[in-house]
Amino acid sequence: MEIQVKSQDFWFLLVCLGLGILTELSFFHGTVGVSYLVFLTGFYIVFFIRFRLLVFTHRRIGLLLMMAIWILSASYLVYDNQLFYQLNFLVIPALILCHIVLITVPKQVKWYTPRFLQLVMEKLAGGIRFNSVFFSEIVKSLFKNMDEQTAHTIKRVALGLVIGLPLLGIVTILLMSADAVFQDLVVQIPRFIFQLNFGEQLFRIAIILFFLLVFFGIFQVLALANSTKLYSEEVGNGTKQFDSIIALTILILLNGVYLLFTAIQFTYFFGGGLEEGYTFAEYARRGFFELMIVTMVNWTLLISFLTYVKESRRKFKFVLKVMYSIVIIVSGIMLTSAFQRLSMYEEAYGFTLDRILAHGFMVFLLVIFAYTMMRVWLEKLSLLHFYLLASLIFYTGLNVIPLERMIVNNNLERYQATDKIDVYYLNSLGATGVDGLITLYQKEPDFPNLKRILVERKEWAESINQRNSWQSYNLHKQAVIEKLTKLNLTN
Repeated sequence: MEIQVKSQDFWFLLVCLGLGILTELSFFHGTVGVSYLVFLTGFYIVFFIRFRLLVFTHRRIGLLLMMAIWILSASYLVYDNQLFYQLNFLVIPALILCHIVLITVPKQVKWYTPRFLQLVMEKLAGGIRFNSVFFSEIVKSLFKNMDEQTAHTIKRVALGLVIGLPLLGIVTILLMSADAVFQDLVVQIPRFIFQLNFGEQLFRIAIILFFLLVFFGIFQVLALANSTKLYSEEVGNGTKQFDSIIALTILILLNGVYLLFTAIQFTYFFGGGLEEGYTFAEYARRGFFELMIVTMVNWTLLISFLTYVKESRRKFKFVLKVMYSIVIIVSGIMLTSAFQRLSMYEEAYGFTLDRILAHGFMVFLLVIFAYTMMRVWLEKLSLLHFYLLASLIFYTGLNVIPLERMIVNNNLERYQATDKIDVYYLNSLGATGVDGLITLYQKEPDFPNLKRILVERKEWAESINQRNSWQSYNLHKQAVIEKLTKLNLTN
């Protein structure tokens, strides 16, 4: 990589230093709340100013990505879901990287191919190489402008430090052993440094410098002029294919079993009957995971066969399409059965985040299978294109929907009907769960262990109010904390 160091590069380096400081302030001072939106605002201001003269490409998918990024970041301000709190620390940076690469590369690049993911990784690695070359050029230019004697003097000073510092340490230890007063004086120095919290400040400086290099390297690499030939799609003529006879044999065998299974399902499960010796809850727990695994196997087979099975004979191709369609229809029936099983299991044992997410994932799979059915008969449709878009919208939607509020409300409704509720699980849901416990306490103040949990939560709320920083501000959490502080638990 060859670069020319320009004066504006040093100014942009200072801008990235400011962005590094903003990153440290946003993410390394307690729980993240509104600070994620503050960081995102600063990041995109720097990005759009840096590339203000560039004509952005892939605008529609770029706009969708940007909307998803802002919605996911806003969840840190609006919601208090611990699962997505952790996941989004990985998802949002990945989406940001994909977004800034996507809108700055030539329009010939297809974002829904594996080549684009490879390109993103190349840009990330290119940022590291850029930093190495950039600072090497600076060092070279510094020594280049010096006369030979000055450069030689600096090298000798550096060599003297390398030799002298270890020697200084040995001599200091010997002198400390020889004189107690000198020893006390030397020992006081690190104590003074630790009182200044020097270690923490050094750590924070290291974080700032790290993100300075990350932002500077990536932005500079994206700004480099590249030939569109570098982004051409590599299309090979030797794509591996799977034998259509083998695929058809596999599909016929599986569909035979699936049709038999479906017939049995309709005779008693969908019809309202039940296998002898099982309660609904036991039957639901027994079959849910097995059905989900079979459905995922079917999905994998469909993707593989649609991608690698090529058949030119019209009648044979039609038979394959029929077999594909049967697999999809049966998979839909299995998903419906699994959905019902999970619903019965929730009625018996309560609602949890895992079970709600499983419901959502099954709906997502139904959409995926519906599109795959269209792809079977309309061969020009792209599977990966739709799958990526659907996954992005689905994940963003999960962050927007108040899942924990749904869980709390459903469990409170179930309590009204069955007098059963797991207060410890509600407590584990964070602010939303605590809000549900407050509602339960107002109706049933004598519920076992409920008052003790709320007393502990009230102490937590008081401590949070005392040490909370602006970075951690969260609308829902703050509202629940105010409810807790006003709650009378002395009765």
